[in-house]
Amino acid sequence: MSNENKRLLGPAERIGEALFGLIMVLTFTGSLSVADAGRDDVRAMLIGAIGCNIAWGIIDAFFYLMDCLSEQAGRIRLLHTMRKAAAPEDAHRVIAESLPPLVAATLGPAEYESIRGQLVRLPEPPSYPRLGRHDWLAALSVFVWVFAITFPVVIPFIFMNPLARAMRFSNAIAIVLLFLCGFAFGRIAGYRRWLTGLAMVVLGSALVAITMALGG
Repeated sequence: MSNENKRLLGPAERIGEALFGLIMVLTFTGSLSVADAGRDDVRAMLIGAIGCNIAWGIIDAFFYLMDCLSEQAGRIRLLHTMRKAAAPEDAHRVIAESLPPLVAATLGPAEYESIRGQLVRLPEPPSYPRLGRHDWLAALSVFVWVFAITFPVVIPFIFMNPLARAMRFSNAIAIVLLFLCGFAFGRIAGYRRWLTGLAMVVLGSALVAITMALGG
């Protein structure tokens, strides 16, 4: 019983991870003073920003693997509970509880019995959840996404001088990424995409300011 059909991150989850990473990296880049910062300060900022996002990518990948195990364990429990049901109606109730309420409400006894018959014919599940090759590769993909989405913000500080110029380019990249996150969220939620993109730039900037003010 594998997780090969499990999606990596849904669209909203990808947007949320991108926003969180951008806010974190902007708290580092925003802490630099153009007038006072030297190369050592820039180096320390780069180490902190990159290290923070690597750590968050690792944490997110770990949470993804935990989610894989949790979902697989749920499927194993579902099969065992359904197969131990004393009557078909009991098995139908177990199946209904595992479905979204809107879907469960549309199914009748015949549909539940058809589902039960197909589940009964499945091979015996493992005794406990296990991570497979697909799960590990998917977790690596989660890490790469979380890290890659924020890395462009620090690139100007690596290749550009003076600091003021690097800061302008970095802020421009961050604004574009925040806008794209908002634009994508607007498309998913059915809002006006351009307005949602602009609102996300304002909201993201405000969250960065709040985070920095609170010592984040």
